[in-house]
Amino acid sequence: MRNQPKNEQQISTTVLVIGTGGSGLRAAIELAEMGVDVLALGKRPRNDAHTSLAAGGINAALGTMDKDDTWQQHAADTIKESYFLANPHTVEIVARGAAQGIGDLERYGMGFAREEDGRISQRFFGAHTFRRTAFAGDYTGLEIQRSLVNRAEELKIPILDSVYVTRLLVKDNQIFGAYGFDINTGKRYLIHADSVILAAGGHTRIWRRTSSRRDENTGDSFRLAVDAGARLRDPELVQFHPSGIIEPENAAGTLISEAARGEGGILRNALGERFMERYDPIRKELSTRDRVALAAYTEIKEGRGTKNGGIWLDVSHLSREVIMERLPRVYQTMMETQMLDITAEPIEIAPTAHYSMGGVWVRPEDHSTDVQGLYAIGEASSGLHGANRLGGNSLIELLVFGRIVARAAAKYSAGLDSQQRSAEAIAGARAEIDDLLVADGQENVRELQRAIRNMMTEHAGVVRDEDGLKAGLAKLAQIEARMENVGIHPDIAGYQDLAHAFDLLGSALAARATLEAALERKETRGCHNRSDYPQMDPELQVNLVWSPSAGIVREQIPDISVEVAELIKEVSSVGKLVE
Repeated sequence: MRNQPKNEQQISTTVLVIGTGGSGLRAAIELAEMGVDVLALGKRPRNDAHTSLAAGGINAALGTMDKDDTWQQHAADTIKESYFLANPHTVEIVARGAAQGIGDLERYGMGFAREEDGRISQRFFGAHTFRRTAFAGDYTGLEIQRSLVNRAEELKIPILDSVYVTRLLVKDNQIFGAYGFDINTGKRYLIHADSVILAAGGHTRIWRRTSSRRDENTGDSFRLAVDAGARLRDPELVQFHPSGIIEPENAAGTLISEAARGEGGILRNALGERFMERYDPIRKELSTRDRVALAAYTEIKEGRGTKNGGIWLDVSHLSREVIMERLPRVYQTMMETQMLDITAEPIEIAPTAHYSMGGVWVRPEDHSTDVQGLYAIGEASSGLHGANRLGGNSLIELLVFGRIVARAAAKYSAGLDSQQRSAEAIAGARAEIDDLLVADGQENVRELQRAIRNMMTEHAGVVRDEDGLKAGLAKLAQIEARMENVGIHPDIAGYQDLAHAFDLLGSALAARATLEAALERKETRGCHNRSDYPQMDPELQVNLVWSPSAGIVREQIPDISVEVAELIKEVSSVGKLVE
């Protein structure tokens, strides 16, 4: 049995929250307000969590602009846009709870854009029937994160930044805590907890071009959950954003807001053709996100892309005043990354992996998993988005389920007669780190991560087919074999190399789940394009649930309630930027 390392600190708490983005902080706040002992961990500084990058807005049927809006219509729009793969119970919970989520943010001091009479302003965003997206400029996510951090500080919630969780601690399928280390100092943490809320994001960083920054959304949540005994649902359903920059490499995938198209930006291929006229002659650049991404991919694949494998987004025909007033962040981004003046030159872009719509399998009512005492929320979870995410829904999901899951975790904890512990599980977690720290193999962890990203981009990008997916699985097997021979080298700058090794484990598991589920979904539906199966298959209106032991199981989707079903209809996109 492994002895306790000298640099290990033991902590006990009632509820442990892993992840300090919007969903994790909202859960921690609810627990603290209930008087429940809570500890939150994040591998990034709390002010710089992924939530802070969200620009567009947050949805709720408040009716401030369109009085006829209802939670039922919000639910209907969400289910339709999901291509009927969303869980109707999950959708109803979010739509019903959305107004309270907005109210909570107001209570925390969130500065929403408002009309002259003081009403919260709402705008069209995506395929919504009514104006229901509240916002704060083009930095809604950042303002939400600031509000949550401020409230957490008011409540004196203990938050540990720069802690990388390596393993969830489980005995007899019951959670009892987690193990990890400080990325900067290597200090170990053994945390005992009655229940654990996993809020550590998705897996979009396993593609070469992604809107996620380095070292985030590498599949951590998926690996932690699966290793603990949970399953994944619909990992193949990944939303690709049409416009990510290509250069420089360290910024590849950084988003150019769709507002650039909304304000009149034009997409052209390398031949100078305005190609959206071929794919959606009515909406052109204002077409849906999945359709624009597919069109751009097709142009590049068929040889009409730029030499860097992209297309052009041109706003230079707009006046400088309009660009500076309506697209200031786009202007600033391009000046900072490429010294490119978008008032005079076009932007080179390509589709970029943006959002994990699948994730850990959870029950709709409380987001509990297969493991007793383990919950998952936010982009780590699944059930709301199906095969296409409705713009603005991801942010409201954080608020609604952050509150619900906190209460469920507290109730579960209060009902325990005793807390399970396992010396064997703790020793295994310690050994996992110890063994990596002495690993002196020839394989470079970052190089293997890059190999996974290249493989997923080539074989499981915007368009997939059977031969490509099987080739991807063969390459992944080779990468997994090489992973047995890695070398880890902590240095004066800290333990990032060790963190990258665990990122690699998460990315490999997420890649395998994604490839295997994409093979099983022999149809084209929403974000999932199979060139060898171009039609939607009614038999595949199911969720695909994956685990390493059982492979893929088809899960039936519950029926939609009558009051929501009768509101599902085609939504006009005239005058809207559709996401």
